[in-house]
Amino acid sequence: MPSSLLKSAREIVRHRTLLGVLVERDLKVRYKRSVLGLFWTMLNPLLMMIVFSVVFAEIFRFSFEHFTIYFLSAFVLWNFVAQTTSWSTACLLGYAPLIRKIYVPAAVFVLATVLSGLVNMLLSLVPLAAIMLVVGHPIRASVMFLPVAILLAVFFAFGLSLLLAGICIEFNDVVQIYQAVLLGWMYLTPIVYPLDIVPNRFRWLIAINPMYYLVEIFRVPIYGGVLPDARLLWRAGLVAIVALGTGWWVFERRADRIAYLV
Repeated sequence: MPSSLLKSAREIVRHRTLLGVLVERDLKVRYKRSVLGLFWTMLNPLLMMIVFSVVFAEIFRFSFEHFTIYFLSAFVLWNFVAQTTSWSTACLLGYAPLIRKIYVPAAVFVLATVLSGLVNMLLSLVPLAAIMLVVGHPIRASVMFLPVAILLAVFFAFGLSLLLAGICIEFNDVVQIYQAVLLGWMYLTPIVYPLDIVPNRFRWLIAINPMYYLVEIFRVPIYGGVLPDARLLWRAGLVAIVALGTGWWVFERRADRIAYLV
Protein backbone atom coordinates (compact mmCIF):
# COMPACT_ATOMS: atom_id res chain seq x y z
CA MET A 1 0.00 0.00 0.00
CA PRO A 2 2.75 2.59 0.76
CA SER A 3 4.15 2.24 -2.78
CA SER A 4 0.65 2.72 -4.24
CA LEU A 5 0.08 5.84 -2.16
CA LEU A 6 3.48 7.20 -3.16
CA LYS A 7 2.67 6.60 -6.82
CA SER A 8 -0.65 8.43 -6.44
CA ALA A 9 1.07 11.34 -4.72
CA ARG A 10 3.55 11.60 -7.60
CA GLU A 11 0.65 11.63 -10.06
CA ILE A 12 -0.93 14.54 -8.24
CA VAL A 13 2.37 16.46 -8.26
CA ARG A 14 2.68 15.77 -12.00
CA HIS A 15 -0.74 17.33 -12.52
CA ARG A 16 -0.13 20.33 -10.27
CA THR A 17 -0.83 22.81 -13.08
CA LEU A 18 -4.24 21.27 -13.63
CA LEU A 19 -4.78 21.32 -9.86
CA GLY A 20 -4.21 25.06 -9.80
CA VAL A 21 -6.64 25.56 -12.69
CA LEU A 22 -9.30 23.45 -10.94
CA VAL A 23 -8.95 25.44 -7.70
CA GLU A 24 -9.33 28.71 -9.61
CA ARG A 25 -12.32 27.35 -11.54
CA ASP A 26 -13.96 26.07 -8.38
CA LEU A 27 -13.68 29.48 -6.71
CA LYS A 28 -15.04 31.29 -9.77
CA VAL A 29 -17.98 28.93 -10.21
CA ARG A 30 -18.84 29.04 -6.52
CA TYR A 31 -19.09 32.83 -6.45
CA LYS A 32 -19.96 33.81 -10.04
CA ARG A 33 -23.62 34.52 -9.21
CA SER A 34 -22.82 36.20 -5.92
CA VAL A 35 -22.82 40.00 -5.78
CA LEU A 36 -20.32 39.97 -2.91
CA GLY A 37 -18.15 37.21 -4.39
CA LEU A 38 -15.18 36.19 -2.23
CA PHE A 39 -16.02 39.07 0.11
CA TRP A 40 -18.86 36.87 1.39
CA THR A 41 -16.21 34.56 2.86
CA MET A 42 -15.05 37.43 5.07
CA LEU A 43 -18.57 38.66 5.81
CA ASN A 44 -19.81 35.25 6.92
CA PRO A 45 -17.77 35.14 10.19
CA LEU A 46 -19.13 38.56 11.10
CA LEU A 47 -22.72 37.38 10.70
CA MET A 48 -22.00 34.16 12.60
CA MET A 49 -20.41 36.21 15.38
CA ILE A 50 -23.60 38.25 15.78
CA VAL A 51 -25.91 35.22 15.78
CA PHE A 52 -23.91 33.02 18.14
CA SER A 53 -22.91 35.88 20.43
CA VAL A 54 -26.55 36.81 20.97
CA VAL A 55 -27.76 33.24 21.42
CA PHE A 56 -24.95 31.80 23.51
CA ALA A 57 -23.13 34.72 25.11
CA GLU A 58 -26.26 36.58 26.17
CA ILE A 59 -28.91 33.89 26.69
CA PHE A 60 -26.67 31.23 28.25
CA ARG A 61 -24.12 33.75 29.59
CA PHE A 62 -21.04 31.55 29.55
CA SER A 63 -18.61 32.88 32.12
CA PHE A 64 -15.46 33.47 30.10
CA GLU A 65 -14.02 36.54 28.44
CA HIS A 66 -14.45 37.40 24.77
CA PHE A 67 -16.90 34.67 23.79
CA THR A 68 -16.89 35.85 20.18
CA ILE A 69 -13.18 35.05 19.84
CA TYR A 70 -13.61 31.72 21.65
CA PHE A 71 -16.35 30.75 19.21
CA LEU A 72 -14.90 32.10 15.97
CA SER A 73 -11.40 30.72 16.59
CA ALA A 74 -12.97 27.25 16.56
CA PHE A 75 -15.77 27.82 14.04
CA VAL A 76 -13.39 28.99 11.30
CA LEU A 77 -11.59 25.65 11.33
CA TRP A 78 -14.76 23.62 11.81
CA ASN A 79 -16.40 25.39 8.87
CA PHE A 80 -13.42 24.59 6.65
CA VAL A 81 -13.59 20.87 7.39
CA ALA A 82 -17.39 20.73 7.22
CA GLN A 83 -17.63 22.63 3.94
CA THR A 84 -14.84 20.85 2.09
CA THR A 85 -15.92 17.36 3.11
CA SER A 86 -19.53 18.21 2.24
CA TRP A 87 -18.54 19.56 -1.19
CA SER A 88 -16.42 16.47 -1.84
CA THR A 89 -19.44 14.15 -1.71
CA ALA A 90 -20.47 15.33 -5.18
CA CYS A 91 -17.25 16.74 -6.64
CA LEU A 92 -16.53 13.71 -8.85
CA LEU A 93 -19.99 13.88 -10.38
CA GLY A 94 -19.37 17.53 -11.21
CA TYR A 95 -16.22 16.63 -13.13
CA ALA A 96 -17.72 13.49 -14.72
CA PRO A 97 -17.41 14.67 -18.37
CA LEU A 98 -13.69 15.36 -17.94
CA ILE A 99 -13.05 12.14 -16.01
CA ARG A 100 -14.66 10.07 -18.80
CA LYS A 101 -12.70 11.73 -21.61
CA ILE A 102 -9.09 11.92 -20.40
CA TYR A 103 -6.93 10.27 -17.79
CA VAL A 104 -6.47 12.43 -14.73
CA PRO A 105 -5.94 11.03 -11.21
CA ALA A 106 -9.39 11.36 -9.65
CA ALA A 107 -7.81 12.42 -6.36
CA VAL A 108 -6.80 15.69 -8.05
CA PHE A 109 -10.46 16.75 -8.22
CA VAL A 110 -10.97 16.00 -4.53
CA LEU A 111 -7.80 17.86 -3.56
CA ALA A 112 -8.90 20.86 -5.65
CA THR A 113 -12.12 20.97 -3.63
CA VAL A 114 -10.16 20.92 -0.37
CA LEU A 115 -7.73 23.62 -1.52
CA SER A 116 -10.52 25.94 -2.64
CA GLY A 117 -12.01 25.52 0.83
CA LEU A 118 -8.60 26.34 2.27
CA VAL A 119 -8.57 29.63 0.35
CA ASN A 120 -11.95 30.45 1.88
CA MET A 121 -10.68 29.68 5.36
CA LEU A 122 -7.56 31.82 4.98
CA LEU A 123 -9.71 34.73 3.85
CA SER A 124 -11.97 34.26 6.88
CA LEU A 125 -8.96 34.81 9.16
CA VAL A 126 -8.94 38.47 8.08
CA PRO A 127 -12.24 39.40 9.80
CA LEU A 128 -11.28 37.21 12.76
CA ALA A 129 -8.11 39.28 13.26
CA ALA A 130 -10.13 42.47 12.84
CA ILE A 131 -12.66 41.37 15.45
CA MET A 132 -9.85 40.53 17.86
CA LEU A 133 -8.50 44.06 17.50
CA VAL A 134 -11.96 45.61 17.93
CA VAL A 135 -12.80 43.70 21.13
CA GLY A 136 -9.30 44.15 22.52
CA HIS A 137 -8.25 40.50 22.47
CA PRO A 138 -4.43 40.35 22.10
CA ILE A 139 -2.84 38.73 19.06
CA ARG A 140 0.19 36.94 20.48
CA ALA A 141 3.22 35.31 18.89
CA SER A 142 1.59 31.90 19.39
CA VAL A 143 -0.44 32.51 16.19
CA MET A 144 2.77 31.62 14.32
CA PHE A 145 1.84 28.02 15.13
CA LEU A 146 -1.35 28.24 13.04
CA PRO A 147 0.22 26.90 9.80
CA VAL A 148 0.87 23.60 11.60
CA ALA A 149 -2.73 23.40 12.83
CA ILE A 150 -4.03 24.31 9.37
CA LEU A 151 -1.82 21.70 7.68
CA LEU A 152 -3.13 18.95 9.95
CA ALA A 153 -6.70 20.10 9.27
CA VAL A 154 -6.00 19.94 5.52
CA PHE A 155 -4.67 16.38 5.88
CA PHE A 156 -7.77 15.38 7.85
CA ALA A 157 -10.20 17.10 5.46
CA PHE A 158 -8.48 15.60 2.40
CA GLY A 159 -8.56 12.11 3.89
CA LEU A 160 -12.21 12.35 4.89
CA SER A 161 -13.07 13.89 1.50
CA LEU A 162 -11.40 11.00 -0.32
CA LEU A 163 -13.32 8.54 1.83
CA LEU A 164 -16.67 10.24 1.20
CA ALA A 165 -16.06 10.81 -2.52
CA GLY A 166 -15.09 7.18 -2.99
CA ILE A 167 -18.20 5.92 -1.22
CA CYS A 168 -20.69 8.45 -2.63
CA ILE A 169 -20.10 7.51 -6.27
CA GLU A 170 -21.59 4.10 -5.44
CA PHE A 171 -23.98 5.00 -2.61
CA ASN A 172 -25.47 8.43 -3.22
CA ASP A 173 -27.59 8.26 -0.06
CA VAL A 174 -24.41 8.99 1.90
CA VAL A 175 -24.67 12.63 0.73
CA GLN A 176 -27.89 13.22 2.69
CA ILE A 177 -26.78 11.10 5.63
CA TYR A 178 -23.55 13.07 5.96
CA GLN A 179 -25.41 16.39 6.15
CA ALA A 180 -27.31 15.09 9.17
CA VAL A 181 -24.11 13.74 10.69
CA LEU A 182 -22.41 17.13 10.34
CA LEU A 183 -25.09 18.85 12.39
CA GLY A 184 -24.74 16.42 15.28
CA TRP A 185 -20.96 16.39 14.94
CA MET A 186 -20.75 20.15 15.36
CA TYR A 187 -22.65 20.12 18.64
CA LEU A 188 -20.56 17.20 19.89
CA THR A 189 -17.48 19.38 19.38
CA PRO A 190 -16.79 22.11 21.98
CA ILE A 191 -17.15 25.02 19.58
CA VAL A 192 -19.94 27.06 21.12
CA TYR A 193 -19.54 25.80 24.69
CA PRO A 194 -16.60 25.22 27.06
CA LEU A 195 -15.47 21.68 27.73
CA ASP A 196 -15.94 22.03 31.48
CA ILE A 197 -19.76 22.16 31.20
CA VAL A 198 -19.83 18.65 29.72
CA PRO A 199 -20.74 16.10 32.44
CA ASN A 200 -18.00 13.60 33.19
CA ARG A 201 -20.13 10.68 32.01
CA PHE A 202 -20.20 12.20 28.50
CA ARG A 203 -16.54 13.24 28.28
CA TRP A 204 -15.71 10.06 26.38
CA LEU A 205 -17.71 11.41 23.45
CA ILE A 206 -15.32 14.34 23.29
CA ALA A 207 -12.30 12.08 23.66
CA ILE A 208 -13.23 10.00 20.58
CA ASN A 209 -14.14 13.06 18.50
CA PRO A 210 -11.23 13.78 16.10
CA MET A 211 -12.41 17.32 15.47
CA TYR A 212 -11.95 18.20 19.14
CA TYR A 213 -8.18 17.86 18.84
CA LEU A 214 -7.95 19.70 15.51
CA VAL A 215 -10.16 22.54 16.73
CA GLU A 216 -8.25 22.93 19.99
CA ILE A 217 -4.77 23.14 18.46
CA PHE A 218 -6.16 25.89 16.23
CA ARG A 219 -8.06 27.76 18.95
CA VAL A 220 -5.46 27.63 21.75
CA PRO A 221 -2.87 29.83 19.96
CA ILE A 222 -5.58 32.36 19.03
CA TYR A 223 -7.79 32.50 22.10
CA GLY A 224 -5.39 31.28 24.76
CA GLY A 225 -2.30 32.95 23.35
CA VAL A 226 -0.16 29.87 24.04
CA LEU A 227 1.05 26.82 22.16
CA PRO A 228 -1.03 23.62 22.44
CA ASP A 229 0.43 21.01 24.75
CA ALA A 230 2.34 18.07 23.29
CA ARG A 231 -0.35 15.47 24.05
CA LEU A 232 -3.04 17.49 22.28
CA LEU A 233 -0.78 18.07 19.28
CA TRP A 234 0.21 14.40 19.11
CA ARG A 235 -3.43 13.30 19.06
CA ALA A 236 -4.34 15.88 16.44
CA GLY A 237 -1.48 14.65 14.26
CA LEU A 238 -2.56 11.06 14.74
CA VAL A 239 -6.19 11.62 13.70
CA ALA A 240 -5.03 13.64 10.67
CA ILE A 241 -2.64 10.94 9.44
CA VAL A 242 -5.11 8.10 10.12
CA ALA A 243 -7.86 9.97 8.24
CA LEU A 244 -5.56 10.66 5.29
CA GLY A 245 -4.28 7.09 5.11
CA THR A 246 -7.72 5.51 5.46
CA GLY A 247 -9.38 7.85 2.98
CA TRP A 248 -6.66 7.40 0.41
CA TRP A 249 -6.73 3.61 0.78
CA VAL A 250 -10.52 3.43 0.30
CA PHE A 251 -10.38 5.86 -2.63
CA GLU A 252 -7.57 4.02 -4.40
CA ARG A 253 -9.47 0.73 -4.20
CA ARG A 254 -12.24 2.39 -6.24
CA ALA A 255 -10.02 4.47 -8.53
CA ASP A 256 -10.15 2.06 -11.48
CA ARG A 257 -13.96 2.08 -11.47
CA ILE A 258 -14.55 5.79 -11.01
CA ALA A 259 -14.77 6.56 -14.76
CA TYR A 260 -17.55 3.95 -15.09
CA LEU A 261 -19.45 5.03 -11.98
CA VAL A 262 -19.64 8.82 -12.36
